[in-house]
Amino acid sequence: MGQKFSQFNLEARIQIARRRQAGESLRQIAAALGCAPSSVSRELTRNSAAAEYKPVYALEQAQARRWRGSRLVRDGQLQAQVLERLALGWSPEQVSVSLDGAISHESIYRFIHAQIARTKDYRWRLYLPRAKSKRGCRGRKGGSSALHIRHRVPIQQRPAEAADRSCPGHWEADLMLFGRHGQAILALHERSTRLTAMVRQRGKAAASVASAIQALLQPLPPALRRTLTFDNGTEFALHHTLRQPLGIDTFFCDPHAPWQKGGIENAIGRLRRRLPRKTNLAALSNRHIQTLAQLYNHTPRKCLGFISPAQAFSKVLHLECESTFPLSRE
Repeated sequence: MGQKFSQFNLEARIQIARRRQAGESLRQIAAALGCAPSSVSRELTRNSAAAEYKPVYALEQAQARRWRGSRLVRDGQLQAQVLERLALGWSPEQVSVSLDGAISHESIYRFIHAQIARTKDYRWRLYLPRAKSKRGCRGRKGGSSALHIRHRVPIQQRPAEAADRSCPGHWEADLMLFGRHGQAILALHERSTRLTAMVRQRGKAAASVASAIQALLQPLPPALRRTLTFDNGTEFALHHTLRQPLGIDTFFCDPHAPWQKGGIENAIGRLRRRLPRKTNLAALSNRHIQTLAQLYNHTPRKCLGFISPAQAFSKVLHLECESTFPLSRE
């Protein structure tokens, strides 16, 4: 049987260069490296710099010739389809499914991060759901106001049906804050259908936040007003005033554990794509904010079998698929 050729590494190329300078023949060099003379000849022919053979240059030439780029680099039509969907706020996984698996979600992530590393253009990160230039989590530490919230009930006492999303009517709430003082958006998220409602707020006043929550949930049937989960922000200090008028139970995450209300955290992360912290809310109309909410609620989700939160919620209310009333009105 003939010898099986493997690519020369840098050490082998250094030996080729030294033996070539020493005047050894191709057969002598091949015998020392344990390869065929034709392999040495081909290496010298393809990877030499002018009349001189340089090991590092030869290695770079060989690597550049083998690398063809990612599929999204080579296939311009596929790249355009992927970027078009990402620009609509879809996640790479949603894009992958919509293209019938023509490209994996991991390949899309790698393509975006490779473009950032290659071009140093951090605008590429805006194609990703969280607009992060680096993958991974960044923890934060700080104090908690949990001890100052009256009638606070810990999340451990929340019904199990809320945790496993087995039935609708279990909500999570959070406040989206922005760079300019007094600008905020209250977001409510239904755990089972993933529907998310948004309403503009003037600051973090607890009375205003409680009033907005009541206005959003009051029109719903009692069966869709079971529980409401918050973090330990002081803007939710008047949570107990919602229990009687809404017939709803309120619960709080553990201090420094916002992941316990993961639905709203995920929703806000997606909404931040179009509403980054530096956004000036004063320049946006209420209609524009509700349009962003509708775009979110009409995006298909893997966890829902790739139907949208609006479709899932409309099934619960026995309404038409396109309707998200009353949560989508201005």
